[in-house]
Amino acid sequence: MNVLVLNASYEPLHKVDVRHAVRMLVRGVAVVEEAVEGRRIGHFPLPRVLRLVRYVTMRWRYGRGPAWTKHGLRRRDGGRCGYCEAWADTVDHIVPRSRGGATSWENTVLACGPCNGRKGDRTPAEAGMRLLIVPRVPRWNELVG
Repeated sequence: MNVLVLNASYEPLHKVDVRHAVRMLVRGVAVVEEAVEGRRIGHFPLPRVLRLVRYVTMRWRYGRGPAWTKHGLRRRDGGRCGYCEAWADTVDHIVPRSRGGATSWENTVLACGPCNGRKGDRTPAEAGMRLLIVPRVPRWNELVG
């Protein structure tokens, strides 16, 4: 189970595991905002959401977009194939890596196995396939929540 960590201003920062969350509570850097009903760890309620006691400046969040990750790609695309909207479990490079395509937000979408196999080592236009989404860099709050 992951615990959402909010800044002192209630902005979502990131998620941590329960052990890390309890350490934050013990050190006094966070307080429980929402807990699992009827469950405790020691004398602390089992947290779902923590809020930091002091505001943390998030310059890293405003300087540039988030780094590409497969987990982030799943969050951005909602777990759906960019070609047929079926449940997707593979990453497809719009411009294939063999042709110099980068692993970036603008060049990747999720794809189901059949669509990824059909597209192969071609661009969507060459494969006669149409992208149903516009690849883009997601906002931070899309990846945290």
